[in-house]
Amino acid sequence: MHALRLSAALLASSLLGIAGPSTAQTRHDSAAPIDFGADHIELQDKANRAILSGGVTVRQAEMTLSAARMTVAYTGQVVDGSPQVSRLDASGGVTVSRPDQSARSQYAVYDLKRREVIMLGNVMLVQGGNPVNGGRLRIDLDTGKAYLDGGAAVAGQAGSVSGSGGRVTGRFSVPKRDK
Repeated sequence: MHALRLSAALLASSLLGIAGPSTAQTRHDSAAPIDFGADHIELQDKANRAILSGGVTVRQAEMTLSAARMTVAYTGQVVDGSPQVSRLDASGGVTVSRPDQSARSQYAVYDLKRREVIMLGNVMLVQGGNPVNGGRLRIDLDTGKAYLDGGAAVAGQAGSVSGSGGRVTGRFSVPKRDK
């Protein structure tokens, strides 16, 4: 059986009873600067990465990514005094918040080149107050659509995560009827 894919716009408008297309997600500005805060940072310049730990918060435009630990990979190029980030790998109580949408998981990857966020492990997406649960979430930052698969994330060797089985679950709102 193919994994169930739900778009955030579809969830927002027809499935979950949220009013109108104005609540659908919009394109994310992945070219905006990235601000971060953490308790600790370890710079690994030869490997072109930084390890952030302890209450890590990363903000770019209207999106916030929070986790216990995050690895920031950069290209080695410096523009206006800042390294050019290519990817963020987050673990430990990960949350991604965007206007009218938030998601929680165990792990997440923000790939700036692909302009997408992938979240794995006990994923809960909440849009307009309506929760949907699954194993893997992909947020396309160009279109604003979110795709949730039922595959349960399973930790493997060397920290890898894979999907197998599982279902997408949630609740649909029903419009109130006049008597």
